[in-house]
Amino acid sequence: MFSRQGALLGAFIVLLTFMVCFSRFLLDGRLVVSPMRRAAGSGSEDRRTLICAEHGAAGQQGTASLISVSFNFINSIIGSGIIGLPYALNQAGLPLGLILLMAVAVITDYTIILLIKGGNMSDSSSYQALVHSAFGSPGFLLVSLLQFLYPFIAMISYNITTGDTLTKVFQRIPGVGPDHILAKRNFVITMSTILVTLPLSLHRNLGKLGKVSFLSMVLTLMILIVVTERAATLTPQIPPTEDAWVFAKWNAIQAVGVMSFAFICHHNSFMIYGSLEQPTLRNWSRVTHLSVGFAAVVSAAFAVAGYTTFTGHTQGDIFENYCRNDNVVTLGRFCFGLSIMTTFPLECLVTREVVSNVFYKRELSNLEHVGITLVIVGSCSMLSLLYDCLGVVLELNGVLSAIPLIFIFPSACFLKLSGGRWFHSEKLLPIALLLAGVFLMVTGLTMTGLFPRDCSHGEDPSYCNVSSTVPPN
Repeated sequence: MFSRQGALLGAFIVLLTFMVCFSRFLLDGRLVVSPMRRAAGSGSEDRRTLICAEHGAAGQQGTASLISVSFNFINSIIGSGIIGLPYALNQAGLPLGLILLMAVAVITDYTIILLIKGGNMSDSSSYQALVHSAFGSPGFLLVSLLQFLYPFIAMISYNITTGDTLTKVFQRIPGVGPDHILAKRNFVITMSTILVTLPLSLHRNLGKLGKVSFLSMVLTLMILIVVTERAATLTPQIPPTEDAWVFAKWNAIQAVGVMSFAFICHHNSFMIYGSLEQPTLRNWSRVTHLSVGFAAVVSAAFAVAGYTTFTGHTQGDIFENYCRNDNVVTLGRFCFGLSIMTTFPLECLVTREVVSNVFYKRELSNLEHVGITLVIVGSCSMLSLLYDCLGVVLELNGVLSAIPLIFIFPSACFLKLSGGRWFHSEKLLPIALLLAGVFLMVTGLTMTGLFPRDCSHGEDPSYCNVSSTVPPN
């Protein structure tokens, strides 16, 4: 069993090693690009720009610089899934959890580039089109189902988190107690849906929603500052838990699902690649290394700060661990609630687009657009009112949707489209990822069903009721 100091030292070494390795790859652009160039020939980088026609960019030449595209990509990776990463470390153990987190980051980096490589090989302009080229209509329908499920379940998790966080924010208003209507999660979820997320979700154009991306990034950094500050001031007041600093725990596979949920951005890859002024594989490699590397460092810092504060008490929504009378954390809760409400319509747009592509195969009329949006948003709201355990939702979405989209489909498409012998040296890593993805998906679903996690909502943790352990305001 590790001591706390030993576990933290190990975590620092893992993070430092990751940063050094990623900085090397960023400088020379060798990760994935070199073997792919060997497979496709020297002219592969000069093939046509892949534009995501589903988002209205077909036929347009990208104009964005590497820095601009990197910022957009970072913003698409660092989302609300970051809030569950301390819980993932609680599931896996701190040292092993950090190793797995960095492994998921590297695999995400690799498979994002693998997707664009497959798109170049098949002249495909979207994830769905790539899978259709490789596996025909059955593959298209399966990946469409997963691309629907991922944002749909994500929207359910956003509503759950909105109810968990904003109720405690409202209780800091004078006169609003635990029995006030503003402290009821069902009321908060319903009103936030009617007043905020539904009106924003009715937008057709992704560009109109893009104005909130910078705000979301700022809010995420503010949340990181709050969690880090509380790790320094609150940790001594939290009761210790057994096996808090062990190397590994039995729920590590479920933790990979949560991490995959936090890192998945593959459904945006073709659109972001197409916005590059010079969309070559080398440029895309640099953008991907920088974006995923930065996101991994921020995610690791957030996960470590959150877990080391509460150790075995850590819940799926880290803000559920803080006392409601903590004013600094109230600011963090407000920032997070606002951030996820502005992210919700982006996921709704993706979900609606999948429905349009599969069932209508044309642009939706105004009536169809409104009707489908109402059904999607209403269904998510109803399910979030019926089920309120965020940790299980994150695990389920990770193993059911994110792992196949990150591990399985990019590798399978590359293997199918590249031809030749399967046991060529260049294909060994995709084969390993394919097998690992199948194993993680099946095992993760089984463990999530057999060993469900308990969670609590609305009530302060027991350590908040002890006068000597009330966090400073």
